[in-house]
Amino acid sequence: MQSQGITVQKASLGGTRVAQRASTARAARARVVSCSASKVKKVVLAYSGGLDTSVILKWLQDTYECEVVTFTADLGQGEELEPARKKAEAAGVKEIYIDDLREEFVRDFVFPMFRANSQYEGVYLLGTSIARPLIAKRQIEIAREVGADAVSHGATGKGNDQVRFELGYYGLKPDIKVIAPWREWDLNSRTKLISYAEQHGIAVPAGKRNEPPFSMDANLLHISYEGNALEDPWVEPSESMFTRSVSPEKAPDEPTYIEIDFEHGDPVAINGVRMSPATLLTELNRLGGDNGIGRVDIVESRFVGMKSRGVYETPGGTVLLTARRAIESICLDRGEAHLKDDLMPRYAELVYNGFWFSPERLALQEAIDKTQKFVTGTVRLKLYKGNTMVVGRKSEFSLYDNKISSFEDDGGAYDQKDAAGFIKLQALRLRTLARNRGDSWSKELY
Repeated sequence: MQSQGITVQKASLGGTRVAQRASTARAARARVVSCSASKVKKVVLAYSGGLDTSVILKWLQDTYECEVVTFTADLGQGEELEPARKKAEAAGVKEIYIDDLREEFVRDFVFPMFRANSQYEGVYLLGTSIARPLIAKRQIEIAREVGADAVSHGATGKGNDQVRFELGYYGLKPDIKVIAPWREWDLNSRTKLISYAEQHGIAVPAGKRNEPPFSMDANLLHISYEGNALEDPWVEPSESMFTRSVSPEKAPDEPTYIEIDFEHGDPVAINGVRMSPATLLTELNRLGGDNGIGRVDIVESRFVGMKSRGVYETPGGTVLLTARRAIESICLDRGEAHLKDDLMPRYAELVYNGFWFSPERLALQEAIDKTQKFVTGTVRLKLYKGNTMVVGRKSEFSLYDNKISSFEDDGGAYDQKDAAGFIKLQALRLRTLARNRGDSWSKELY
């Protein structure tokens, strides 16, 4: 019994030391925040008006005792944004920016990315990734306009978005101070977040009191679903989750035919009707979503090192990618097309990881854009129950020559006898290897 008492006492002392160390660490962090806070005069916050960024707004005002400028971007997420203005006004914010960036988003970010036919890990169309550099760019522009010395975002310390935002900030304004509350505060649970909100008079919607079944992020290109109910990659997502597409099973029994016109690699018209970039993508979203197109369920490799399961709806982007590859198939030379395919994974990885403003992404973009000079023409598609099928393509710059390709008499356009010499030249190194290495080499090939 005595030895047990000693053990308990030692454990108790150990627990006290652990508590003291934790208390000291918290105090040290508080001193760091306090020291940093004294240096910040004005911060531009990426603000949605939701619970998280509303708490961040108040936390910045209290912790940093600085003026907060809110910035809300309309990227086509489909939400009413005026409530964000009213919430910011109620919180005492004097400078409020609500910017419609839909056209700039599609024209200057989505379309250039699609010229590369970008898919991260061969599947993900980068809907969230491509929105972050535009938000970062506009935050820095506002910071310059209002004389802010800091910017802030609501991304967590576990995800990719913190990296994407901050690489954008630093790439555009190297001396900017970045405040990432999720890496500083101790509001690390839904309960603590709601408690803080209630203590400071921040309205908590009924639907936010319990942990949501998943998190969502939306813009004109896509909507993503992650976390909680989706964390087990073996469990199929509920049909009720999807908002931008019908299930393929419930899609119309009759196919939808459409034509997309391209100029220099970018889509400019649907069924002969010219549209602005944002309007065109909106229409493709409607057409694709109505036909059950654009759903993917993937496990991706995050830049921060972990695997993450995400479910995405990208109806318009899925249709657009298929159409783009079809028009390139007749307008690009084989060497151009294959080089683009070689570059695409690297380009997609740069976008995914947040290096939109890097010199290597810009260099790749220049090379890719050079290939698009003659990518002009029309693609006809059949949309049917989750499928996007190419059924026609034409271009004044088409490299497809029916005379050369025909199995009928080509009138001497292609001399089949030439193929013998071509094949012998291609086989020269293989024949040399086989002769030099003998039977042992031949056995390795079987």
